[in-house]
Amino acid sequence: MAERRSPLAMVILSLLVEGPMHAYGMQQKIKAWHKDEVVNVAQRNSVYQAIERLVRDEYVQVRHTARDTGRPERTVYELTETGRETQKAWLRSMLAAPAREFPEFRAALAFVMLLDPHDAQEQLEKRAEVLRTRLDQYADGLRTSQEMGLPRLFVVEDEYAQAVTVAELTFVQSMVADLAEGRLTWSREMLFELAGKFEGTAA
Repeated sequence: MAERRSPLAMVILSLLVEGPMHAYGMQQKIKAWHKDEVVNVAQRNSVYQAIERLVRDEYVQVRHTARDTGRPERTVYELTETGRETQKAWLRSMLAAPAREFPEFRAALAFVMLLDPHDAQEQLEKRAEVLRTRLDQYADGLRTSQEMGLPRLFVVEDEYAQAVTVAELTFVQSMVADLAEGRLTWSREMLFELAGKFEGTAA
């Protein structure tokens, strides 16, 4: 059976642990619980497409179709026994082993030398501002959760996001400072010289 693990697929399986549910209900619950900050459901059909894959892989099955008064017919899904076991296996694996991910920022850093140092500094200063805004939002959200008496168990993913953002901001600010002070710099001549020096060493 094909392995189609993804954060969204894991979330759908986790929602179905609670009991049978239709796709629209899952979508609403993801948004109501602010899990759209955790998984990408920006595309309207994301949840439906993920469910279709889970059905094909026999992790989820159709329980029945239902029609509420004045509403279109909806298909209600439930976990299979394989899906229940898979949900736990995925959750354990996602907690225990860092995934090999390919974030945009790391890719951009790999080719930052294609901008001139001043341009790179300017873009990183913009990023730092965005990160500071995010940190304010995380702080506000966590403060609100605490005031509401929400147990920490339900906001640990936001604590993690806050910690990661703090680390990223620290790195970006350090790089901006090094660019501003000239401790990190480059030029076309320097890059050509380095390219000639190291050409063929990676073979």
